[in-house]
Amino acid sequence: MNFAALPFDADAMLEGLRPWVECESPTWDAGAVDRMLDLAARDMAIAGAAIERIAGRGGFGGCVRARFPHPRGDAPGVLIAGHMDTVHPVGTLRTLGWRREAGKCYGPGIFDMKGGNYVSLEAVRQLRRAAVATPLPITILLTSDEEVGTPSTRDIIEAEAARNKFVLVPEPALGNVGVVTGRYAIARFNLEAIGKPSHAGARLAAGRSAIREMARQILVIDGMTGEDCTFSVGVVHGGQWVNCVSSNCGGEALSMAKRQSDLDEGVKQMLALSGTHDGVAFTVTRGVTRPVREPNAATVALYERARAIAREIGFDITHGSAGGGSDANFTGAMGIATLDGLGLRGAGAHTLDEHIEVDSLVERARLMAGLLATLD
Repeated sequence: MNFAALPFDADAMLEGLRPWVECESPTWDAGAVDRMLDLAARDMAIAGAAIERIAGRGGFGGCVRARFPHPRGDAPGVLIAGHMDTVHPVGTLRTLGWRREAGKCYGPGIFDMKGGNYVSLEAVRQLRRAAVATPLPITILLTSDEEVGTPSTRDIIEAEAARNKFVLVPEPALGNVGVVTGRYAIARFNLEAIGKPSHAGARLAAGRSAIREMARQILVIDGMTGEDCTFSVGVVHGGQWVNCVSSNCGGEALSMAKRQSDLDEGVKQMLALSGTHDGVAFTVTRGVTRPVREPNAATVALYERARAIAREIGFDITHGSAGGGSDANFTGAMGIATLDGLGLRGAGAHTLDEHIEVDSLVERARLMAGLLATLD
């Protein structure tokens, strides 16, 4: 069929996307994420899907699974996998409010990845309105904890992916012109320093500051970054009274590598930092890890299919591996044909400049519709 003829409308899509963006949903606020999933579930139900809610665990929000009617029922089909949690705390709308200007639209989570999720739903909606029978059943799975490494929903994602033939992930586009066929490996670490308390005014020298040791170790960790593996500390919390030498300080670090072997070596370096220095015990423990995802033959073939559809519509796409992590790390590592980065063009993910390029709404919706209408 002529996918360019499907009546996608950027203004209409923005109107539908706005309530999603304005429903702030930071990962650590389970209630906020569940409210966002309520909105998405309602929209998908109106579009004709059978909705299932899966309760959260470990203090995180839940999941929504939407299955669209299909003659082949539960046969292996196409899974669209996305997350609805963001890094932006509730209240970000005061400084990053919804606005449209100069061909861009701004808002917390609009680029990573509510916009891509909404466009995927719109692709399904337009195909159903046009009475286009997709060769395979379509399932949309929206989760709640990707931004912290998917600790509570990885098993759900992997189980759902195993029931399907293809996985499409509408994370942001790669470099504004491509899709993602591989993902770098990522490891998270928990850091803890335990010192000795004392009165900071009367007996300063008697104490051993956990904060000072954490600061020293942060410089060590940052200095470990090289060509093959990066290291960074993004969270630090310690102390309670300014007039006390701190006895406890915690933190979180992240390491990323293009190859699994490099990440494995990085993990060894991080764990080797555990020990005692100047009376302060410093401990590194390993947290959530995303495996490296190398593009296999099935994923490359899926990319070639997508590229042919894009050219038919009137544009071209490249492909490559990307950092940042995605739930495609898991499905790709399972060997399932997975195409990531099918979301919108834009910039500023995780910042107060987060935005999408408005003209990518129709472009990417048509690409998604083309894939759903032809994958068999």
